[in-house]
Amino acid sequence: MTGRYDQIHARSLGDPEGFWAEAAAALDWEKRWDKVLDASKPPFYRWFAGARCNTAWNALDRHVENGRADQPALVYDSPMTGLTRRYTYRALRDAVAKFAGVLAGLGVTKGDRVIVYMPMVPEAAIAMLACARIGAVHSVVFGGFAANELAVRIDDATPKVIVSASCGLEPGRVVPYKPLLDGAVAIARHKPAACVILQRPQLRCELVKGRDHDWDEAFAKAAPQDCVPVAATDPLYILYTSGTTGQPKGIVRDNGGHMVALHWSMKNIYGVDPGEAYWAASDVGWVVGHSYIVYAPLLHGNTTILFEGKPVGTPDAGTFWRVIANHKVRAMFTAPTAFRAIKQQDPNGEFIKKHDISCLRTLFLAGERADPDTIKWAEAHLRVPVIDHWWQTETGWSICANPVGIERLPVKYGSPTKPMPGWKMEVLDDDKKPVKPGQIGALCAKLPLPPGTLPTLWKADDRYRKAYLEDFPGYYKTGDAGYIDEDGYVYVMTRTDDVINVAGHRLSTGGMEEVLADHKDVAECAVIGVADAMKGQLPLGFLVLKAGVTRPHAEIVKEVVAMVRDRIGPVAAFKTAVVVKRLPKTRSGKILRGTMQKIADSEAWKAPATIDDPAILGEIGEALKGVGYAKGGKAG
Repeated sequence: MTGRYDQIHARSLGDPEGFWAEAAAALDWEKRWDKVLDASKPPFYRWFAGARCNTAWNALDRHVENGRADQPALVYDSPMTGLTRRYTYRALRDAVAKFAGVLAGLGVTKGDRVIVYMPMVPEAAIAMLACARIGAVHSVVFGGFAANELAVRIDDATPKVIVSASCGLEPGRVVPYKPLLDGAVAIARHKPAACVILQRPQLRCELVKGRDHDWDEAFAKAAPQDCVPVAATDPLYILYTSGTTGQPKGIVRDNGGHMVALHWSMKNIYGVDPGEAYWAASDVGWVVGHSYIVYAPLLHGNTTILFEGKPVGTPDAGTFWRVIANHKVRAMFTAPTAFRAIKQQDPNGEFIKKHDISCLRTLFLAGERADPDTIKWAEAHLRVPVIDHWWQTETGWSICANPVGIERLPVKYGSPTKPMPGWKMEVLDDDKKPVKPGQIGALCAKLPLPPGTLPTLWKADDRYRKAYLEDFPGYYKTGDAGYIDEDGYVYVMTRTDDVINVAGHRLSTGGMEEVLADHKDVAECAVIGVADAMKGQLPLGFLVLKAGVTRPHAEIVKEVVAMVRDRIGPVAAFKTAVVVKRLPKTRSGKILRGTMQKIADSEAWKAPATIDDPAILGEIGEALKGVGYAKGGKAG
């Protein structure tokens, strides 16, 4: 007997146009579509062709007109500044309309690009929504990116205006943004016509005469702008993600399909109703911030939390619980790495007991693989369902999830559960053939992809085809490896590049990480494959221990080696692990396994622009030398 999920998923594949047309009916359209799915130019599929709409109207004005004007739309909570600011839907709509006037006054019109290079402040969301309001295309660049990385994005997006701030705030330090912005503009071939700078009291900056405009002054003089209808297939934003060539890939998101998919996801995946508070603890510079801090909650009529802080250290490992209690958060979404940081600092969950978080119904984890140990820790201490779900910058929303708003499916630890509507997932081998249930291979999605996913790359159709569609014709290549079990549950084990070949056996580093994470003293871990003359590759583990662990490291390493041998078998050839203070990560929480592998194999390596703290790579190198690796690799 099939449940609601099975029926809904089957219908989304059997009648995609009918399914998504029903979902789209919940939103306002200036003109309805000529065709729900335009499949006339495969592999370039377009959703809601011929329709006209405005994303900002649906996120703000629609709610103001339909009775939510005085409901909180956005709450800014900043332990970095000690400030909390609340915007109702009316106030946020008015601020967005005014800032749209600032942009219009600087010559920004429909189709122009605007780069937003800002910290986690409400003005970042206001700038994004203001672009959407007048049909401009925003490209948010993570605040604090190096000048060269920002310059590359300026040259690719060719913005008419850049919106920035005088500084960002990190625990214990102020990060000046203006020198980075000025340096990027100096390097870039393309020169923006103007910059708008939010002067923060923690550090004011000098403005360039004739180019720079003070946010507050420009805002005070601006005339509010009405919403400009755009084609549903017009781009809403460009979001750059790292590319293998070193040239970032500009992921394009359209207006129509994006708002339909995100609006649908809030009730059906996250299980929240309009009016409830929803918190994605991420950054607007990442796709999670775009989808689930700014757009999805507002499209659905929720209250969204914009948090400027860290899971630990602002001021302690209890800050998440304070935010949940203070703002009556019903559903929270964050990265597993945030919970591992909290678990490492507060393994017994003492800080949780200090706050009333009975309002919380569900915790969602995504951004990297959620190890079962972290999920079980969160379940035990929060006493709510903990939902792992899987998606990517490219997809914009979940590929696989446990859709609690439809039907809460049984949890299988290590799996983000099942494909969401519109996603037909298959596991393919090197010959592009489907494999049997339980066998590992490349996780691929049958085309066309559902609404909300990338239609192409910015100014790079050929690169889009080569990067995602060429290796498995008729499919989107996720770049992840895994398997699907007999019940249809998907297991994302590792990036395709992280499947290691040990003496002819294809093994998942993710599977080994699951075992290491189960050790009682291990707070966080990673496994990479290192070159070996005899076996091709060998696994090498990295262990971050829980706070207060004083046992000899050699003892712990011996125990985890035995655990891998016991659970995966001698075939894994897992014999070496090192204890480190921390793991190198991007600012969004992804562990830099590829860079660690280059260091271990003594290859030339380069610290990625997205790294949280480059000094960690030096610590990793020293630890690797202690076990006979990293003999000659230099930073490039």
